Amino acid sequence: MFKSDLEIAQATTLLPIIEIGRHLGIEDKIEQYGHYKAKISLDVMKSPHPNGKLILVTAISPTKAGEGKTTTTVGLGQGLTHIGKKAVIALREPSLGPVMGIKGGAAGGGLSQVLPMEDLNLHFTGDIHAITTANNAICALVDNHIYQGNELGIDPERVVFKRCLDMNDRALREVTIGQGPKTNGVERKDGFNITVASEIMAVFCLAKDYDDLRHRIQRIIVAYTKEGKPVTVCDLKIEGSIVMLLAEAIKPNLVQTVEHTPVIVHGGPFANIAHGCNSVIATQTALKLADYVVTEAGFGADLGAEKFFNIKCREAGLTPDAVVIVATIRALKMHGGVNENELKDENVEALVKGVDNLAKHIESVTQFGVPYVVAINHFIHDTTAEVEFLLNWCQENGHPVCLSKGWAEGGAGVSDLARQVVKLIDEKKANFKPIYERNESFEEKVEKIAKQVYGARGVVYTNEAKATLNELRDLGYGDLLVCMAKTPASLTDDPTRMGRPTDFDITINEVRISAGAGFIVLLAGGVMTMPGLPKQPSALKMDLTADGAYVGLF
Repeated sequence: MFKSDLEIAQATTLLPIIEIGRHLGIEDKIEQYGHYKAKISLDVMKSPHPNGKLILVTAISPTKAGEGKTTTTVGLGQGLTHIGKKAVIALREPSLGPVMGIKGGAAGGGLSQVLPMEDLNLHFTGDIHAITTANNAICALVDNHIYQGNELGIDPERVVFKRCLDMNDRALREVTIGQGPKTNGVERKDGFNITVASEIMAVFCLAKDYDDLRHRIQRIIVAYTKEGKPVTVCDLKIEGSIVMLLAEAIKPNLVQTVEHTPVIVHGGPFANIAHGCNSVIATQTALKLADYVVTEAGFGADLGAEKFFNIKCREAGLTPDAVVIVATIRALKMHGGVNENELKDENVEALVKGVDNLAKHIESVTQFGVPYVVAINHFIHDTTAEVEFLLNWCQENGHPVCLSKGWAEGGAGVSDLARQVVKLIDEKKANFKPIYERNESFEEKVEKIAKQVYGARGVVYTNEAKATLNELRDLGYGDLLVCMAKTPASLTDDPTRMGRPTDFDITINEVRISAGAGFIVLLAGGVMTMPGLPKQPSALKMDLTADGAYVGLF
């Protein structure tokens, strides 16, 4: 009988967080949040210590079968520790929306998870709440400015900065505010994003320090005048108060794994509707504290890894040293046409078809010039024939590969992968380069991502999207990066097309600017920036016992 992730977590004896800090040599640079969590001073980033090696963990297109990308990330960090290397893991913070919905948390699983998992998956140190508050403070101040005379001439019908909430709530996608008497404000249409899709989250995760955070917040476009002139946070003169609200949240959080490997958790933008990476500050801090830093980017390589390379690495001046591409036999069988209820049955034939999805993600990663290894995240129902097929396929096609058993065996089960990654870094120097240049047009940037990363035939724009791109160019924003928002379930913008589709176009329906983050967001297909809850949300299974213990949390 296997224990649940929560049971494993609750049976683990955690080290006091001061001991984790002492192991890293920063016990005087942390602020404790209880016994097992701490904030790390931004001073650590200024250390003269040379940066460690940066390892990105990405994956194939996700399925309901699960890929275990975070489990592999945590397992690899533990595996590096297991073979005597000084390692730190850098992860995003889970959003409450998916936790209470259907996706679950983002703490890993089994013997490769981050603890305390209950705290991590719920309120943690309050960072996401601070981001939500900062976002909504901007909204309140914009509406107050309009109500109090509108000195800047804001067009109430062109307020583009939305409110946010860290919860899946479809009822808030479109709302009307200011209804009732005039004292309630100016009535107008508005809407909510989930906090992890907000520009404040993106700004928070790309900022290098307090000054950079201030400058990015100043650049945020909140509205336009009737003449079409953008109105920024700087125009409203409110950046000081917004930075103040984020002063504590901007410090990265220190926790630990089941095996006490240090983990820095900070920031949490979704990868399907945002840029999908933990904060630059967290990664830079980790690089000063370890010889090897293991981080991840959300969903498959077509989303998280692409944005990690093209956005985060470029904005932060990072050069990744290696990539781990996670695949599971279960997920590849689904990409080969197997129903999720039949995944326990051996089906090598489906693997033969589904492996094309892995092939495309490998192809995409190689275009960035970073050496890679395929990690087969092992599940108990994987048969010998299935494992042998996938290992042989990788070897015959020249792809470095290793079996990973982090869920069942912890660091020991990922030690072979850890050795292979270390060897890869020692023997192959990365020749990293983003796939598009900043001075290329928006259309050129998008086309390179669509064709080279998704395998698309081309890109189609709605008239509204075309008009917005032209307007942004005319306003002087033509050199911004691009952040694609599309379904994670497919290389296309249609979630039902699994495997490796061909002869398809990507349709851009809407374009939004995130000037503070330094990119525009292009919404493809039917993707939404405020998800909804499923018919049977995970929240129905959760509870708190009389003695304060959590139950039903994965």
